Amino acid sequence: MTSSSAVFSALAPYGWDEAWAKEFAPYDTEGLLAGRVLRVDRGQCDVVTAGGTLRADTAFVTPHDPMRVVCTGDWVAVEPGGNPRYVRAYLPRRTAFVRSTSSKRSEGQILAANVDHAIVAVSLAVELDLGRVERFLALAWESGAQPVVVLTKADLVPDPVTLAHLVEDVETTAPGVPVLTVSAQAGEGLDVLVSLVGSGTSVLLGQSGAGKSTLANALLGEDVMEVQAARDVDGKGRHTTTTRNLLALPGGGVLIDTPGLRGVGLFDAESGVGQVFTEIEELAEGCRFSDCGHESEPGCAVRRAVEAGELPVRRLESYRKLMRENQWIVAKTDARLRAEIKKDWKKRGAEGKAAMEAKRGRWR
Repeated sequence: MTSSSAVFSALAPYGWDEAWAKEFAPYDTEGLLAGRVLRVDRGQCDVVTAGGTLRADTAFVTPHDPMRVVCTGDWVAVEPGGNPRYVRAYLPRRTAFVRSTSSKRSEGQILAANVDHAIVAVSLAVELDLGRVERFLALAWESGAQPVVVLTKADLVPDPVTLAHLVEDVETTAPGVPVLTVSAQAGEGLDVLVSLVGSGTSVLLGQSGAGKSTLANALLGEDVMEVQAARDVDGKGRHTTTTRNLLALPGGGVLIDTPGLRGVGLFDAESGVGQVFTEIEELAEGCRFSDCGHESEPGCAVRRAVEAGELPVRRLESYRKLMRENQWIVAKTDARLRAEIKKDWKKRGAEGKAAMEAKRGRWR
């Protein structure tokens, strides 16, 4: 059995600490090995242990529930030998980055576990999609990680005034979230990011073409990730990362690089959405009705703020969209909630119809 000090020495660069050692203690008495999952593919995973990196089968851990499968970032208990060698269990996750699957059952799919910082990479080579930024941030907040927005390819916006306006737009979209501008190619703006990810585990998220692989290589100090040239027409490239990979950073900390995400579906992320739209949540406290939908209800403080120019219409529309989507995803697995939503929709429809009839009456 590997000594406790040897385990700490080997696994500390990957985030091992006293709390993890305490969680692992029951498995240690069984002679199992402690390790962290570096990557998962086709039912097997690479696990870094005190004795080195080994390959293990994940079939022993509930294989049919996408929320309970072994994923990159998990701390696991692995058999010391055997052919095949199996992961016997994973330790309780401190945080988990989850999105909705594309299946009709709308199950959750876990992308990464035990993440401290969620780095949302957004390319400045194309027009900003603030709605997509809000979607990524909602998932990040819901995971329990601290989001960070990194505006990549800043060298493609040479005008400092234009760059300042873009940063301001994103900061308004991401209240309470650090917004950094970097040019990984030119090595500019990386110091703050390196310092931020220097402790804990960070996951790198974003669309294909956002410059994630280039950013990862800059943080790692070497060309570990393959980089594909982006198309001039839309700034997008092919997915250069095909699996989620966990790598120790030379200056401390751990980075999980992910493939470009084509779809970012919410999965039970109401709290995360609320944190992205904190100003709307605060305004809603002044609404006449506690269940105000901020649409046609009288005494709505949120719509009043929009009419006064204090809240952008785009923000309210984005908030409504994400809340409706999240509510529907949750309802798919909750028959009672689904019935309540349909009843609420009918009620709102009747109220809207009555309001229109009243208006027509005044016009006659």
